Amino acid sequence: MKYRLTTGVAAAALAATALAGCSSSGSSSSSSGGKITLTFSSYAWQTATVAANKKIVADWNASHPDIQVQYITVDADSVHDKLVTQFSSHTAPDIIHDEADDIAGFAQQGYLDKLDDLLPADLKTGIPQGVWDSTTINGGIYGIPSLLQSYVVFANTALLKQDGVTPPTTADPWTWQQFEAAAKQATKGGVYGVGWGLKSPVSTVISMALNFGGKFFYTNNGQTTLQFDSAEQQVPETIHNMLFQDKSIAPSTITESGTDVLPGFLGGKYAMIVGGNYLSQQILQDKSAGFQWTMLPLLKGDTQDQMADPQTYSIARQSQHPQQAMQFLDYFLNAEHLSQLAQGDWLAPSSTAAQAQLLADTKGQDGWAAVADSVKSLVNSPTSQLAAYPQWKEQIATPAFQAYLAGSITLQQLGQKLTSGWSQVSGGN
Repeated sequence: MKYRLTTGVAAAALAATALAGCSSSGSSSSSSGGKITLTFSSYAWQTATVAANKKIVADWNASHPDIQVQYITVDADSVHDKLVTQFSSHTAPDIIHDEADDIAGFAQQGYLDKLDDLLPADLKTGIPQGVWDSTTINGGIYGIPSLLQSYVVFANTALLKQDGVTPPTTADPWTWQQFEAAAKQATKGGVYGVGWGLKSPVSTVISMALNFGGKFFYTNNGQTTLQFDSAEQQVPETIHNMLFQDKSIAPSTITESGTDVLPGFLGGKYAMIVGGNYLSQQILQDKSAGFQWTMLPLLKGDTQDQMADPQTYSIARQSQHPQQAMQFLDYFLNAEHLSQLAQGDWLAPSSTAAQAQLLADTKGQDGWAAVADSVKSLVNSPTSQLAAYPQWKEQIATPAFQAYLAGSITLQQLGQKLTSGWSQVSGGN
């Protein structure tokens, strides 16, 4: 699962306590009798992922007696705030598990090590540039991308077959028009073509808008403006049409979360649902023995592009042993290990070698072929490094999208609310 970490006020507090230069004194790493001990904090919480983390660390420690790693678990909802405290008090761990959209502020304030000269060549070349872009800040790399989420369509294959709908393949993905037509065709006999949990619609819409080149946020000469033109309008307008014209989306689901729609999907009320690829884990856990399902490839507009906001691994600038920390990360994120971590979280691994390993490990079943294939289409998020974005998302965009999808405002009014709201919270920057 991909986790949304708290930002905003805490980042401002960190800025107020930023220490010039961030010297290495007080680092959490240590040396004793020639043995180095590195601290590694991780917010992994899925049982399988935690077990994989601990096994990889234990295997490393057994084979590297002079470089030991201490594994520390951190609550997923408090990663950012904990790092604020640790950085300002010079007690940060050497190796930090975080997310791309959370590390920009830390990097800009000098708390993370620039990794460009530390990265092994194979690790650097094995990850697509579009994914690296998400952790590149002011021209330097400050985090190694690991696992990625995309927004996908899950299908009840038995219902689609019953309705005469042929699922797409990775070689021939559905366009949005084909998805809309399939949903309409599958809406019959009390079954809706789609259940779509849109209680928090902003990230989904912004990510999928990239299918049509819609970025929402455009920066020129240091000033970021919000645009709501045809490219940005395609996805919300299509969803709106499916709700009110085709009536192929179950209206009750737009006020639900992604996980809330799963019981209806597993109960045969919806032929398809849309959500993060991590939902596969709960589908496998909760489905009946005879339930037939699959994860479809990313939908296609002009492209299949979506936002890359990966989980990341960074090295604290306070660390006394950055080279050894990178040596461990190179081991920790090799193809075999990254495949194990991906399977634990039901997310896509960032490297091409790990994607191949994942397909070998899973035989591409249960949607894993679509998961691995999605990485090539993940590009840098247009919301990255926008300090005002969390406030805009929560206070402006979420209620505006909810109002539009409820039919209480028009598409034009939605655009006005989004653009004026961004000017208000960003101060024109």
